[in-house]
Amino acid sequence: MQGKYFLPRLTGRCLGCGNKLPDAFLDLGEMPLANSYVAPESKDKEEILYRLAVAYCPACYLVQITHRVAPEQLFSSYSYFSSFSNSFLKHAEAMAESLTKKFVLDSNSLIAEIGSNDGYLLNFFRERGIPILGIEPAKNIARVANESGIPTVDVFFGPDSVAQIIKARGQADIIIGNNVLAHVPLINDFLLSVNKYLKPTGSAVFEFPYLKDLLDHAEFDTIYHEHVFYYSVSAVKILAERAKLQLYDVHHQDIHGGSLRVFLQKERQHEVSSNIRKMLLKEEQYGIMDKDLYRNFGEKVEKLKTKLEGLLLELKKAGKTIAAYGAAAKGNTLLNYIGIDKNMIDFVVDRSPYKQGLLLPGTRIPILHQDELLKRMPDYTLVLAWNFAEEILAQQDEYRKRGGKFIIPIPEIQVI
Repeated sequence: MQGKYFLPRLTGRCLGCGNKLPDAFLDLGEMPLANSYVAPESKDKEEILYRLAVAYCPACYLVQITHRVAPEQLFSSYSYFSSFSNSFLKHAEAMAESLTKKFVLDSNSLIAEIGSNDGYLLNFFRERGIPILGIEPAKNIARVANESGIPTVDVFFGPDSVAQIIKARGQADIIIGNNVLAHVPLINDFLLSVNKYLKPTGSAVFEFPYLKDLLDHAEFDTIYHEHVFYYSVSAVKILAERAKLQLYDVHHQDIHGGSLRVFLQKERQHEVSSNIRKMLLKEEQYGIMDKDLYRNFGEKVEKLKTKLEGLLLELKKAGKTIAAYGAAAKGNTLLNYIGIDKNMIDFVVDRSPYKQGLLLPGTRIPILHQDELLKRMPDYTLVLAWNFAEEILAQQDEYRKRGGKFIIPIPEIQVI
């Protein structure tokens, strides 16, 4: 890989409260953007790298990357389509059913989703006869959503667009943001815009990977430039209050290696659940405000790196062939940090036709159709999309019957 460009360090101030940030507790080095997949004709062109490190704010408990890339560069065109995971679609359908019942949604309601992707979630509300609106900044994905009948505006949600959105469709009864809250650098402006967009009786529902799960399970590959923040309940409560929103409920979800679903309200329509107090207490007892917790996490990640690299080198020396499954953004963090490239991994398979034929950023490993796994029968397959490991193993049962073995890297290295 040729050429390097380092983003200048931020002012060293927390993006939430403005407090001076301490040094990063985890530094993953220079990385390409996790979703900057490379066309084959560009395989020899130099690639821009950006520093990827994470720090913890002791004043407001907000964990964040220290170097960031402009959202317009990350999301104006995007290669991740949510509809290609069966597990994620099932999760979305269950969420739509749960929210419809909880808020008694009907044809007079308006559901707006920020970062709506290809409309995978909104479609389940549409099937129930509930009016919907997608807000998706990636123009290529918004186009796909509109073509499939999901009304979607291709703008970045925030102070510059919220008035325009309200003028077109009015305020929303429910605002949803799945895996979007972590992507917004100007988080205070974003939440103030959420407040403005909500009806007085409305609620905002956000889902995102949970910091405690990330720390417990060494999920360092969840860290990449798109994910500016890594949230605890303690941090979300402070952010919400700053935007004059109230955190009134929270539920843990198993999706994506462990996530939180939080509920915010503009006016006190709902009683504050005892779940809030319980989770805040658990976080305090866990040490979510303790700098030693983060230092220990960095050490845990380094040990995992050494162990996985050692296993793959040992297999390669034994003459084994190795492939990978899932051209996921998290996989690109893992591969580039550990230093695994096309000399060790022959190819990666993925279900998404939008990624097939491209190369992984940094490592330049070719992305093939998932059928190639059975055709080529590598001895071992590293599961990069380990958060969907159960689904992948079920889909590839024939590969295992023929003698192929899967390597699950996180939270503990397993050979199956």
